[in-house]
Amino acid sequence: MNNSRLPTYFISHGGGPWPYMTGEFRRNFDKLEQSLIEMRAELGNSPRAILVISGHWEEEGFAISSGAKPGMVYDYSGFPEYLYHITYGAPGSPELAERVQELLHAGNIKAQLDPSRGFDHGTFSIMKPLYPGEELPVVQLSLDAGFDSARHLAVGRALAPLRDEGVLIIGSGLSYHNLREMRGTSGYEPSRLFDDWLQRTLVHSTPNERAERLLVWDQAPLARAAHPREDHLIPLMVVVGAAEDEPGAVTYHQSDFAGGLTTSSFRFGHSPAATSIRGKAH
Repeated sequence: MNNSRLPTYFISHGGGPWPYMTGEFRRNFDKLEQSLIEMRAELGNSPRAILVISGHWEEEGFAISSGAKPGMVYDYSGFPEYLYHITYGAPGSPELAERVQELLHAGNIKAQLDPSRGFDHGTFSIMKPLYPGEELPVVQLSLDAGFDSARHLAVGRALAPLRDEGVLIIGSGLSYHNLREMRGTSGYEPSRLFDDWLQRTLVHSTPNERAERLLVWDQAPLARAAHPREDHLIPLMVVVGAAEDEPGAVTYHQSDFAGGLTTSSFRFGHSPAATSIRGKAH
């Protein structure tokens, strides 16, 4: 195993611009924030740049943000006015964007560069607590609006070499995303049952079984009640594809999100901290 190889992550990114808020709504995300702080600690100084596959960017085909100074995309509604003026000031990386495009083209996957795309809240909502210093370059990769699971797994496989190049690959979505049912109690059971299926699939299945199960994710218990539209699940396919032969682990889990919803985040591959300990043992 390459001791410098970074793991990949699927992060349930929470709601709207939560890291920039205060008050009662903000408290819903305390456990998620703590998991991101712990993720930063286990990664240490390993990443040199970050690639985020966000559930908030869809294109016909794939697109890569390639601007050197990305702006902001305020893709939410109903929040106080000040939350439409916040900024996350990390640089972009035209060089990394071109490398992502090169790898995708080598895998016969078309992708175009988008120099004007800014950070959407699928990106800055996790990056603010994860890297508050805004120092690491961040590039975004869109989803293909067809949401084909096999195609996004293939994208992950094509991007796997980035893990040996110091690039942290993050899929940003939500393990449960049914906006209509997030208020009240009707989402509690679907989120719990679908999360159980995710745990069995991502953590307790063999790599081959994991990929096969993800290809038919919509046959899971209450799958469409958990994801009426799969935009927030498909980033998972990319990060699994990039680490498909490696173990999965839970990095965040709670069963009382917004009252009683079940939500989780996952890591694929070994954390740099664990790898370093094993290396010293040898």
